[in-house]
Amino acid sequence: MADGIIDPAENRKTTWTEACVDTECFMLGLKKRNTGQKLFHQAVREFIESVMPFVQQNPQYQKAQILERMTEPDRIVIFRVTWEDDAGNVRVNRAWRVQFNNSIGPYKGGLRFHPNVNLGELKFLGFEQTFKNSLTGLPMGGAKGGANFNPKGKSDREVMRFCQSLMIELHRHIGEDTDIPAGDIGVGAREISYLFGQYKRLQNRFVGVLTGKGLAFGGSLVRTEATGYGCVYFCENMLNHSGDSIKGKTCAVSGSGNVAIYAAEKAHELGGKVITLSDSAGFIHDPAGIDAEKLAFIKDLKEVRRGRIAEYEEKYKEANFYAGQRPWGVPCDVAFPCATQNELNVDEAKTLIGNGVKAVSEGANMPTELAGVHAFLDARVLFGPAKAANAGGVAVSGLEQSQNAVRMSWGRDEVDSRLKTIMREIHDKCVSNGDADGYTNYVRGANLAGFKKVADAMLAYGVV
Repeated sequence: MADGIIDPAENRKTTWTEACVDTECFMLGLKKRNTGQKLFHQAVREFIESVMPFVQQNPQYQKAQILERMTEPDRIVIFRVTWEDDAGNVRVNRAWRVQFNNSIGPYKGGLRFHPNVNLGELKFLGFEQTFKNSLTGLPMGGAKGGANFNPKGKSDREVMRFCQSLMIELHRHIGEDTDIPAGDIGVGAREISYLFGQYKRLQNRFVGVLTGKGLAFGGSLVRTEATGYGCVYFCENMLNHSGDSIKGKTCAVSGSGNVAIYAAEKAHELGGKVITLSDSAGFIHDPAGIDAEKLAFIKDLKEVRRGRIAEYEEKYKEANFYAGQRPWGVPCDVAFPCATQNELNVDEAKTLIGNGVKAVSEGANMPTELAGVHAFLDARVLFGPAKAANAGGVAVSGLEQSQNAVRMSWGRDEVDSRLKTIMREIHDKCVSNGDADGYTNYVRGANLAGFKKVADAMLAYGVV
């Protein structure tokens, strides 16, 4: 008998040649082991659809159960965070750190503070992060973490006390060569500063254990802009590969947070005409285009005053605000979904296709539902998946780690140049793994390129 393994669908001993080697069988086992974690199921399915044919052709990955091992986190840390609000009331939250895979480097991934954060969401994000980080070419593994804490409506002192309490437990599990968290939704410069200050206090060491830090204490230039800029750089590479460019294109952007604002800024700089932005209340459509002056207003509105996007209509009368709607019904040449996961469904994808969209570049994490992804691919739209197009943020986080390690800071042009190079190299990896019949399937290309590097490292280590 061949070497025995555990069949994930049946939980029985079998030979490796009999194990699940098709997507449906594999997903059956994964869903049994991860009940109710729908976002995680979606992320894994999108990945498995691309890599399963390659695994079938390369039995060394089957025999070592690489896919089964890749879809199980190395460890999950769950802990309580107890803190006091300004009124002296004791408050309790739950926090997690999902350390997914460190085969090619220390764990790396953001922290998310949101009342709806849950383990399934963090597993999806950590899984995606593993392959996103692989694509950058930098030595970073994949992780994600967060807490069901809502920073909105909290005072600075309340946020500080929460962050300090969280770090009392988290500091045991992170380190510059172990796990390097960063920011994400609900975790910006303020939160990273409080977290880093408490880590430094507890450890009595000044090291690059968090990225997204302030420039005064080890942060990197261009980190704030990196995810949005990188998303646009990737889109420009896709269009250039097909003999086109963003210049002169009408661009629809969703969201109005960090990623969306800087995607809009870079698209405008490259000659695109940005006509939409949004938040949870609805979207604005400005047919005249959102230029640098208007973007400055939005930055102040969202980053300083923390207002609603509807105020844009009051300031600029040529614009219209559409309450409770998303911008995907507005005709455009290029779409940048930069708000949140699953914000673009299959009907909206078909609407974009019907309106002649040429390219879609994902700035958020998994913003397109899987059926929408299939629709774009079937229509041969240039579609940049998040794990490739969204990698600019973690790429500059990796560059921040490098600067911290050598105790120096690079100039803005140096960091931006390195970011452009990394995004171009990610694009080229996608093309080399996804080109077929005159069309580049960037989803397959990104998944295969990310998989190969991590899988080969796992094979080299043996059974660990």
